[in-house]
Order: sequence, then structure tokens, then C-alpha cells
Amino acid sequence: MSFIDIFLIGIALSMDAFAVSICKGLSVKKVSAKHVLTVGVYFGGFQALMPTLGFLLGYRFESFITSIDHWIAFILLALIGGNMIREALGKDEEHENDDFSFKAMLPLAVATSIDALAVGISLAFLGVDIVQAALLIGATTFVLSGVGIYVGNVFGAKYKSKAELLGVAVLILIGLKILLEHLGVVNF
Repeated sequence: MSFIDIFLIGIALSMDAFAVSICKGLSVKKVSAKHVLTVGVYFGGFQALMPTLGFLLGYRFESFITSIDHWIAFILLALIGGNMIREALGKDEEHENDDFSFKAMLPLAVATSIDALAVGISLAFLGVDIVQAALLIGATTFVLSGVGIYVGNVFGAKYKSKAELLGVAVLILIGLKILLEHLGVVNF
């Protein structure tokens, strides 16, 4: 598998993290280097870690992992989206969804990197250098996540009143897309 092939896999795997980064940027008043590094490290780190774990698990657990990965991602994203709806519709006080804590970022990073685990299993069968692949996938996701938070922030500054609910909708739709793809209902 060539460098370009792995780079394209990295782009494909990073799309969910990119979308979630846009959501995080939607409601941040001003993006800081800390925000960019946080989303980059969490999403890029997990996108590098998960294929490595998948590679190490190999074919031994392939059928089990691929049979539930879509449910895990869907449930995590739906729960996160539901919580964001509850917070957005809760109190009248101004709420800003700028939580970049471990508690907030870990489930997002896991949910957006579940597919990378399955990719890692596939890479094990292809004899790919997993260190090079994981670093490239992680770096690609790191960069795209940083870009995503800026894109979301620009959009959110213009449309602040609807930005948070749009972010919720995107998270839930990503989870639903993952579920429906793996159930064979749709193929994007």
C-alpha cells in the first residue's frame, strides 16, 4: 500500500473528526491555539491509536469488532447530541458549548475513531507498516481537525443563535450515518 493510499485513508477516516471539530468551533467565541491543539491531539491521537490497536488485534477478533463498531459510534454520538440538546434548551442563561475537557473530548474522540479500529484490522492483512500508517492517519486528522474548528468558528460567529443546534444535528446525523452504513441501509 502506497503513501498516497494511506494518506487518502487518513482523509477518509478524519471526516467525522473534521465534522465534530466544526461543531466544537461553532460555539467557541474565539478559537485559541489551545482549542486547536486539544481537538488535534484528541482526534489525531485516537485516529492514530485505533488503527494500531486494530492492527494488533488482527483477524482474531475481526468479526466481533465489525459487528458492533457502528452501534458504539451511534450510541456515543446520540448520547452526546442528546446531552447538548438538553443543555441548549435547559436554562435561559447563555450557554456556550466550549467544553474541551477530558470528559467532553474522550467520548467524541472514541466515537469518531471506531472505524479506524476496523481499518487497522484490514491493514494487518495487507502487511502495512503500521507505525508509518498510524502516524500519517493521525497527522492528517490533527490538521483537518484544526481546520475544522476554525471553519466552525467562522460560521458560528455569523449564525450564533442556530449554531449550537446545528452542531447537535450534525453529531446525531454522523452517528445515524455510521449506523445505517454498517446495517447496509445506505452507502455513502
